[in-house]
Amino acid sequence: MNLRFFALLLSFAVTQAIAQDPRPVPAAPIIGASSYLLIDAATGHELAALQPDNAVAPASLTKLMTAYAVFKALAGGQVRLEDEVTISENAWRTPGSRMFVEVGKRVSMHDLLLGMIVQSGNDASVALAEHVAGSESVFAELMNQYAAALGMRSSQFRNSTGLPDDNHYATARDLATLARAIINEFPEYYRWYSMREFTYNNIKQPNRNNLLWRDDSVDGMKTGHTDAAGYCLVASALRDDMRLISVVLGTSSAKARIDGTQALINYGFRFYETRLVFNAGVEIANSRIWKSANESTALGVLDDIYVTVPRGSYDSLKSTLSIPAILEAPVAQGQPLGEISISLRDDVLLREPLRALQDNPSGSFWQRTRDSVSLWFE
Repeated sequence: MNLRFFALLLSFAVTQAIAQDPRPVPAAPIIGASSYLLIDAATGHELAALQPDNAVAPASLTKLMTAYAVFKALAGGQVRLEDEVTISENAWRTPGSRMFVEVGKRVSMHDLLLGMIVQSGNDASVALAEHVAGSESVFAELMNQYAAALGMRSSQFRNSTGLPDDNHYATARDLATLARAIINEFPEYYRWYSMREFTYNNIKQPNRNNLLWRDDSVDGMKTGHTDAAGYCLVASALRDDMRLISVVLGTSSAKARIDGTQALINYGFRFYETRLVFNAGVEIANSRIWKSANESTALGVLDDIYVTVPRGSYDSLKSTLSIPAILEAPVAQGQPLGEISISLRDDVLLREPLRALQDNPSGSFWQRTRDSVSLWFE
């Protein structure tokens, strides 16, 4: 084969590939982290990853789980934001970053949460843990129970602060799961992660997440640093109704974690999009129900369904319905009666149960008898 013919053949192959996929997605940027994960917050779809299941020291990213456990206690009515917490000597003596609470003083839960979230106060973290669970060790057990409930299978917590402990570790994947849970379950508290500064006891401290100043789309979440963990950052950004969550672990400097996170976020927004494909409660299909009061039942999904796809490929999505040929009454609202799948070319992106959108009880004696006879011929 001469070189000219080979070049023409290669050019034709490239042209055909581009025609089939007009917007190819390049590899994620290299950012100098030991581990990272970038996901879409609505779908959980993984957009970029580097060793996301490696267990590492999480440093102050631990305080995301501390906050989650406190938010759960607030939601359950066990504590209130107005509670006045007496600062113990144990909390006051906790080393590391501080809110500068004073031993014996009474501080509101609200202020302690801001001191932990914005100022990364270890003293505030321990005071919150002691107020919710009586002691920090019992609170750590609570943290692990919530981690297990969220599916954080590769993480373990021994304290509320992230101070070094050989048995205290987390993964980028688990931290992304946790960040997503905070955003989705506690939007009223998530807004605090966007605060740029907080003043307590006449001491004003800035949020260590410098992306809050650099990128207006970034509205959280938490930095961390120890010698073992390196410089870490969990961040979230919202652009045009699409939210991304980035977890960057083990960089060499505060600048590296910010630059790396910014690069990942820009990459995700540039090359991916998240779209609503099915609205909750809207009829997708209609199925015959035998021996029922109503001849047919509308099928749909109970929650809005989103997909995350490379930009420009949304129109190539295909949906496939799978519904049994014979369905019989009674049917209860929410009962799964089939399945819908969404695929992009040969890849199945998601499968969701198709559920009855209303009750359809058994029909009258006449209806049941008539349909029983009809079914003999099906």
